[in-house]
Amino acid sequence: MTQRVELATVRDRLALDGLVTDYAVAVDDGDWAAYRRLFTADGRADHRGAGGIEGDAGTVAGWLAERSAEFPVRQLLLVNRRVRLGTWEGDAGDTAEVRADYVSPASRGGEADGAGGLDLLSGGRCLFTTVRTPDGWRLSRVVVDERWRSPTGGRADDVID
Repeated sequence: MTQRVELATVRDRLALDGLVTDYAVAVDDGDWAAYRRLFTADGRADHRGAGGIEGDAGTVAGWLAERSAEFPVRQLLLVNRRVRLGTWEGDAGDTAEVRADYVSPASRGGEADGAGGLDLLSGGRCLFTTVRTPDGWRLSRVVVDERWRSPTGGRADDVID
């Protein structure tokens, strides 16, 4: 590998890491317009593995907004990120997958400062399928697979990821 190729690979990895971070921040902040901008025009998200829905990014953003309203204090932590570049057959370097484990604590708040204790804690894995566009890397598909959930005061069917 030449230094130029190595530098391009590092830049792609940093951009993909930033894209996944932007996803988590959009969900945490309830910024559903920013969430939709992270996807390609035909981008989709699948939350069926966490008891949710599958659909285009706009539909899923609406569902997430509705589900998240009950938990105004939340923090989606995406960890153990594994980046694979060139994942589609015949790829010329413009596709990638990022697999990340998640931990998602949430609270209904309830106190003046918004800190009312932990009501729900869940974790699992997300698979982000991405494509390079003229505007940079974008999500073409997100698949959420919940592995565990611990309602610590919330209902057992609460889903917030």
